[in-house]
Amino acid sequence: MTVSSTEPGRDEPGDDRAIYTGGCDRLNLGCGRKPLPQALNVDINPSVGADLVHDLNQRPWPIADDRFVEVSVFDVIEHCADFIAVMDEIHRVCRDGAVVRITTPHFSCANAYIDPTHRQRLSVQSFDYVTGAAEYSFYTSRYYRYRARQLVFTPSLINRLVGRVANRWPQRYEQRWAWCFPAWFIYVELEVLKGSRPGRSGN
Repeated sequence: MTVSSTEPGRDEPGDDRAIYTGGCDRLNLGCGRKPLPQALNVDINPSVGADLVHDLNQRPWPIADDRFVEVSVFDVIEHCADFIAVMDEIHRVCRDGAVVRITTPHFSCANAYIDPTHRQRLSVQSFDYVTGAAEYSFYTSRYYRYRARQLVFTPSLINRLVGRVANRWPQRYEQRWAWCFPAWFIYVELEVLKGSRPGRSGN
């Protein structure tokens, strides 16, 4: 059954009373027409058959705290207005130790600019701001630990070499070479930390 966060008798966006309190322990944000089995599939578009229809820019989300052990955020976060706020909400609805998997176009990729609904152009280093690895990671008090992160390139012989170099030295790549050898997308896997903050290394 599809639930809308704005249908009559339901909580309005921004209401702090949660609609969803049980059932699945997996969350799929921005599911589109690719729902995941045994997951709460969320999308803004009521026509795709999501379990919960909700705009992720409306916070708090109509989901109870500490619900999920696994979250998929595939090609979604670039559509959201506030990166830190979305990461904070993901943290809120997750249990300690939950795994969050994210893909998003790299800022050097043409896809980051082609879609007029994209509101973020992200770097692989953007996630340092929610892992404590960045100097300015004081914008949030909800932190994660890196499990994996990777710059992914379109398949080609030269990109095989570029990818190895870029992932070995991502900061140097983004500062000097990203516009010459654009990446395709970023893959990040994070672990939710509750009640602790990682060191500046992000570990």
